[in-house]
Amino acid sequence: MSALTDTTRPAPVLGRVLRRGGLVLAALVAVMAVAVLAGGRFGVMLAIGLGLGITLEGLRFGFAGPWRAMILRREPAGLLAQLLAIALVATVAIPLLQSHSGELVGALAPVGWAMVGGAFVFGAAMQVVLGCGSGTLVNAGSGNPVGLLALPFFAIGSFFGAYHLLWWTDLGALPIIVLKGPQGLAITLGLLGAVAAFLLWRAAPGTRKLPPRLIAAALLLAVFAIANLLVAGQPWGVVYGLGLWVAKGAVAAGADLGGSGFWSAPGNAARLGESILTDYTSLTNFGLIAGAFLVAAWRTGGLSTPLPRLPMRAWVATVVAGLLLGYSSRLAFGCNVGAFFSGISTGSLHGWVWFVAAFAGSWLGIRLRPHLGLEART
Repeated sequence: MSALTDTTRPAPVLGRVLRRGGLVLAALVAVMAVAVLAGGRFGVMLAIGLGLGITLEGLRFGFAGPWRAMILRREPAGLLAQLLAIALVATVAIPLLQSHSGELVGALAPVGWAMVGGAFVFGAAMQVVLGCGSGTLVNAGSGNPVGLLALPFFAIGSFFGAYHLLWWTDLGALPIIVLKGPQGLAITLGLLGAVAAFLLWRAAPGTRKLPPRLIAAALLLAVFAIANLLVAGQPWGVVYGLGLWVAKGAVAAGADLGGSGFWSAPGNAARLGESILTDYTSLTNFGLIAGAFLVAAWRTGGLSTPLPRLPMRAWVATVVAGLLLGYSSRLAFGCNVGAFFSGISTGSLHGWVWFVAAFAGSWLGIRLRPHLGLEART
């Protein structure tokens, strides 16, 4: 009996190895397929997206959760890791943008009424579903039911937010203000250091240490974000790609988007007629979803997240929050990635204003969750 047991024991191990090998092979085939169909640069962009998704899911790095931890429990580690990643990217990106202004562009946007209001609403909505732009993609990829439901409505909201964007920006906005060159980098790093010092001062006892897992995640995110800038010529973003998917679907269904100043603009109109495999933001979004899926399947052998027992109002709130995430992030010129992470790291003042407004909105969203049936009231 002992000998029989010994001979049969390796079978599950072999199955796990084969399954994981298949996952890696599938990822490589996808990257190569995009490279062949669209071009090598686009294959690299999908690989960057995969790296981002694997990092976020594999090292449990996010944006919404750490903000929640700081607001509720004064635990700053996750937010400190975000600031570290932004500082690392800024140290490389701001000088690069200065020296290669004709080849690279930053995540630059004006500060205005719609931008501030959009950031506030986004902060509240992301805490309702516990996922920002990248977080919703990762949650969906890993099989989280709330993320899976929120994602398509996020995309729909992004489409309509872009459709109406020019009307909202006409309400008033400042000129684009950029912190550039050595002075801009010094100001950016100084502000990041000041925020980090404030978080450490406010931290609960025993929570000031940054775990190695988060340090590694911050380093990897910085590497992939810099690679995104170098390969695509633009910073890492999320929201545009989601809206583009719905816009292309609308055009395929016969819709005329000529009434939208945004979708009828030459650059955007051209993208509507091009392959989705040539849109950089879409490729990194696909990679985020696939990377999270790979990690989840690697860990468990499949996506078996049970459907949470939530009241109907919680599912309705998820749909509404998904729509608001997409709509508000378009008005705010990005989510935690496109506005906060990429905005600040490429010197855009709007990234800092977005951070303040979205953090205030997060405070509201956290307090709404129990009333919406998404968690027990305290």
